[in-house]
Amino acid sequence: MTAGRDGAGVPGAVTTAPVERAREALSSVYDPELCLDVVSLGLVYSISEEDGVLAIEMTLTTPGCPAAESLPVMARAAVEAALGGSSEVRVTVVWDPPWDPSMLNMEAAAALGFRRA
Repeated sequence: MTAGRDGAGVPGAVTTAPVERAREALSSVYDPELCLDVVSLGLVYSISEEDGVLAIEMTLTTPGCPAAESLPVMARAAVEAALGGSSEVRVTVVWDPPWDPSMLNMEAAAALGFRRA
């Protein structure tokens, strides 16, 4: 049961309430440098739930990101608070695929001055 890398549900996949609550919680986690949330930035690659464990795969804009240590911790805390302890939350930072500006949603791209083709 997963949500896709683009933030929308995968066709044919069943989305669970914890996954949706996690996505909503992650929308309140802001990159301190860009002042945009991690979902809009396209940093959340996947959210899945199995056997009471909610797994989040996310990335950062660059490997040398100054928020490299704090952003995953903030993400985990926000999701744990949203789920009220009903699931174990695991946040993993991944680098494949590498993040690039095409992963921004339309609003974030506009806010950062990127134009979509």
